[in-house]
Amino acid sequence: MKVLVIGNGGREHAIAWKLLQSEKVQQVICVPGNGGTASTPRCMNLAMNALDFEGIARFALVNGVELIVVGPEVPLAAGITDYLQNQGLRVFGPTRMGAQIEASKAWAKALMQEAKIPTSEAVVFTQASPAIAYVRQQGAPIVVKADGLAAGKGVTVAETVEAAEVAINDVFAGKFGEAGERVVLEEYLVGQEISVLALTDGITVRPLVPAQDHKRIGEGDTGANTGGMGAYAPAPIATPDLMQQIQQEILEPAIATLRKRQIDYRGVLYAGLMITPSGNPKVIEFNCRFGDPETQVVLPLLTNPLHELLLACAEQRLESFPAIEWQPGAAACVVLAAGGYPEAYKKGNSITGIDQAEARGAFVFHAGTQRRGQNLVTDGGRVLGVTALGEDFEAAIAHAYGAVEQIHFDEMYYRRDIGHRVRSIKPSLNIEL
Repeated sequence: MKVLVIGNGGREHAIAWKLLQSEKVQQVICVPGNGGTASTPRCMNLAMNALDFEGIARFALVNGVELIVVGPEVPLAAGITDYLQNQGLRVFGPTRMGAQIEASKAWAKALMQEAKIPTSEAVVFTQASPAIAYVRQQGAPIVVKADGLAAGKGVTVAETVEAAEVAINDVFAGKFGEAGERVVLEEYLVGQEISVLALTDGITVRPLVPAQDHKRIGEGDTGANTGGMGAYAPAPIATPDLMQQIQQEILEPAIATLRKRQIDYRGVLYAGLMITPSGNPKVIEFNCRFGDPETQVVLPLLTNPLHELLLACAEQRLESFPAIEWQPGAAACVVLAAGGYPEAYKKGNSITGIDQAEARGAFVFHAGTQRRGQNLVTDGGRVLGVTALGEDFEAAIAHAYGAVEQIHFDEMYYRRDIGHRVRSIKPSLNIEL
């Protein structure tokens, strides 16, 4: 079969790489893809905008594409699934209505309240003045979120009232464009964050192995939020009992409430969770797609053919799909970023050493890269995700950093403490899902 993957990041490279591990997948076409997908055997890039729904549909129909996998949230929120399904194409990814679970934090919060899903208290404002007055009354710390899509950068954990006021003014001053038409102020939660990516066909929902990522740019989890600077899986804090609780109290109620609203949600339901000191999960946010960089540590551990799982979701037969199976051990990913990210950064720097890194057994997933003739150059803020497997976290993390040392581009930046929570922990890695 031929599969078309929409997107150009590390997540999409990992999806294409995993799909191509099956001999039944003849070819993967990436729209628009990146420097990594351009050089992957049986994979081709199609120079087309991810929002060109008509062009994508025409290509898929003419070339016999049997499944379309939508990676990023922006085309999902714009209704790409609705359009492609109306053309008779199979799509893995929720409709525009379902994608609101990420596209509007206020909408998602209302859905959680309706479903009685445990989450933080929150209020929504459409103007800066009343939002600032609320913060002055409530005090800090407090979480300030632009309501819409802001590429993972629209959230500020404000430690002081002054910092919250700055964040609110930034939102309404247009820093995040249309994402800042409303601001959501949320209760500050304490605990450990985990990411649970679940596959669903709109009726049945099945979680993948839980992961933990590092959102902050600085070591020790300091500095500005980013799209993610690294990740590891499976997260030890997510015990079998906790995963069962997440399934019963969060994932199943969310899908049931979407269905109650007559929203046919087929794709990934990504729950960003805070595990409180008492051991209970609360939803920080829902996303409507695979996480990045969580995908880069989850998919390498998966042993089922990915295309079969995604087709089962698209065709609404996930309930009858065999158990999702995982190889033992752990996975770790270190993100290599351009200097200056998540603010202004340069593009066009030459990248070397990827072959040497992969010779050490690592998987190097391209995010912000581009081919210029025979040269590979930087083309984004997060440039590469270096993933490695190991029998435990110590081994996986050591292998990942060993591979990172082989790679170079000017002003390359990465965190040296990815996995710091688990580096000295050697728990049982038998995750039951």
